[in-house]
Parts: sequence; C-alpha cells; structure tokens
Amino acid sequence: FNVYVTLHPKPIKTGDWNGAGCHINFSTKKMRAPGGLAEIIATCEKMGPKHIEHIAIYGEDNEARLTGNHETCSINEFKYGVADRGASIRIPRDTNTEGCGYLEDRRPASNVEPYAATAKIMDTCVN
Repeated sequence: FNVYVTLHPKPIKTGDWNGAGCHINFSTKKMRAPGGLAEIIATCEKMGPKHIEHIAIYGEDNEARLTGNHETCSINEFKYGVADRGASIRIPRDTNTEGCGYLEDRRPASNVEPYAATAKIMDTCVN
C-alpha cells in the first residue's frame, strides 16, 4: 500500500495544515461538582507557572505543531479560555455554561508518553 505510519506531531513540514496532538481531557470530582468551574480555573492557574515543565514531557518535536497557528497556542506561551481552540487549556463551552465539568490540555503532541503526561498533570494540579 506504500503507507508510512508515524506519531510525529508534524511529519510533513510543507503546507498549511494542523499537526497531530494528543489532547488530554482532565477533571476531578470537585471540577465535576456544582460550582466546579472555580476549581477548573484554579487548576489552570496552577498549570501556567509550570508550563515549561509540562512542555518538556509533552512529546518530541512539539514546537513544529505548537506555532500559534492552526488552532494551537505558541509553545512559548500559556493561556486558557472558554471554547478557545487557540489556548493551551480549553474550557469547553458546556463546562462554562453548566459551571462544572472538565478541561482540555491541548499541548501534548501525538507522540506524548501518556502516563508521564498524566503523572505531571496530577503532580501539578492535585498534589
């Protein structure tokens, strides 16, 4: 079939197209409970100062994908927002409307080691 399979976040360097990410949806019991939006925002605030630490384990060559274009935030910036596909962390519109739910970390690349990423999120946000 002449097919080449890769987990590289941006295997083709030419053209105007999105890369491949492995977004992580994350919540705790407090986030899913009534009023949990405050906990989600507090979690986002905890993640900002550790942005570089997270990026370091979120996959190789992620800078090719996180350019600030194609619904990504620049690898050098951290921001979060409601329904913002250009943010590092997206708070879904339904979560904002309902006042509780989950967040989506949009930074991990397609080649991220998911257990290391989950451990880093837990260490930053829960411990």
